[in-house]
Amino acid sequence: MAPFYHFLEINFIGAVRRRKHGIAEASEEFPLFVFVFDVLYIDGKDMTNEPYKERRKLVKKFRGKIVKGAQSKLISKPEKLEAMFQDAISQGLEGIMAKDLASPYTAGKRKFAWIKLKKSYGRAVDTIDGVIVGYYLGHGQRAEFEFGGVLVAVYNSDNGKLETVAKGASGFSEEEMMELKEMLEEIKTKKPPSNLEYKIEVDFWVEPKYVIEVAFDDITVSSMHTCSSKNGKGYALRFPRIVKMRDDKTIKEITTTDEVEHMFHLQRG
Repeated sequence: MAPFYHFLEINFIGAVRRRKHGIAEASEEFPLFVFVFDVLYIDGKDMTNEPYKERRKLVKKFRGKIVKGAQSKLISKPEKLEAMFQDAISQGLEGIMAKDLASPYTAGKRKFAWIKLKKSYGRAVDTIDGVIVGYYLGHGQRAEFEFGGVLVAVYNSDNGKLETVAKGASGFSEEEMMELKEMLEEIKTKKPPSNLEYKIEVDFWVEPKYVIEVAFDDITVSSMHTCSSKNGKGYALRFPRIVKMRDDKTIKEITTTDEVEHMFHLQRG
């Protein structure tokens, strides 16, 4: 089945304007559009179990002054994917999204029916949603903030365990780091979460409550992290960077160990 790719056009809309005055004039100079890329419910019918190919047909019906269907293209060759990705980046977009035409919509999980390709330091990366299980005190330049980063875990659906996959220390501003530190101080615990598999120690353990999105360059085999631990080794995110807090997600919706392992094999292919 050939995958379906479309531009993440909604990504360039975000910070159009934050103003109280002159909105009418600004709307003329910088028109704001809503780009629809999927239809989950329409005219009283649940569409989530329908294949994306059928849901996409409904997207094409969206034509209006403000609401539009997101651009898309059906491809089957990797060189066309590369060309689309570079074109998206040249337009100042964040990247592109690949979709399986046969896939239903599963809330909270992409299950590799959706694959994100984004630009980061000159290369394409993906992200995972993990839960914070501990944090570190600052050292060196971070010592004055008394906060040096977080330990992030994913969920192993086979054994019900949380497994570490990254130590995140970059991506947030100093102000955001201090806010995160204050949040984590309120949920500190004396012992690690009871269902956490770990080898790395932290300065403070926390209740597994806050979900964060973490970007990375690729996935490597690690003897220190326990994600998909086999023969004493696991998987780890290379050059992890905190993207944002996922207040819209719960711990039940974080990335799974199987998904990380699948990403690892995909990048090798």
